[in-house]
Amino acid sequence: MQRNMHCFVSGESRTAAVGSVPLSHGATLFCDFDGPIADVSDRYYSTYRQALMDTQAGYAAQGLDLSVRVLTKAQFWRMKQTRVPDPMIADWSGLRGDAVTWFLGRVNDIVNQADLLEQDCLQVGAREALLRFQAHGIRLVIVTLRHGAQVMQFLYDHDLTTTVHQIYGATEVEAAYPNRIEHKIASLRGAIADRRRLGLDPVGAWMIGDTEADIRAGQAAHIPTIGLTCGIRSASSLASCKPTRLYGSLQAAADFLLTPTSAKIL
Repeated sequence: MQRNMHCFVSGESRTAAVGSVPLSHGATLFCDFDGPIADVSDRYYSTYRQALMDTQAGYAAQGLDLSVRVLTKAQFWRMKQTRVPDPMIADWSGLRGDAVTWFLGRVNDIVNQADLLEQDCLQVGAREALLRFQAHGIRLVIVTLRHGAQVMQFLYDHDLTTTVHQIYGATEVEAAYPNRIEHKIASLRGAIADRRRLGLDPVGAWMIGDTEADIRAGQAAHIPTIGLTCGIRSASSLASCKPTRLYGSLQAAADFLLTPTSAKIL
């Protein structure tokens, strides 16, 4: 993972002009959860391995021999970051036909189980970034396809609940894994509309995320975007979406958003 990468990505001039830098006290910052804040790589890999073994065991119970090839975590995560579809990951693992369908069903069934959720951890530098945003009076609004209760529990477990102003999460625990762009667009639009109704018009806001869904959502809302390569998409994959900025971590994004222009080294 390219945690220290930072660069400017052109091609979003319409939205880039409306984002304030540095962010002022009381400014709104929209941010995805999985990827920028929570590292889900261990959980996703464990889900893959368990679903693969369950598929093999299911076939064995029917008296059928199913040979599988278990990818290493590095191989698996590289495929996820470059947007290799799950059916193709199953194919690389030796599955064919109905075995692929069975495997994909198991992935969806178990990815949000409690014992696997416990494997999520804080991204490197995420705590420091959240505390910096809080110290600067930034209203951090989480916009995620993960269930809101799961987000709150994670923040509570890491003593970070006070760093987040509001959470817009999915109502179904299964929503996060498919990462549907239209759902993220609708969620961000809803968050912006709610803040305007409350008299908290998010002028100068930014959207931070680690997937194409986050970047497209920010662009649809006409706010500048920051893509983070510490999550489930590679730098080249995110760059193809033309975010306003591209960084390796939330901490690097905080450096950009909170540092006066005159003090930046770009």
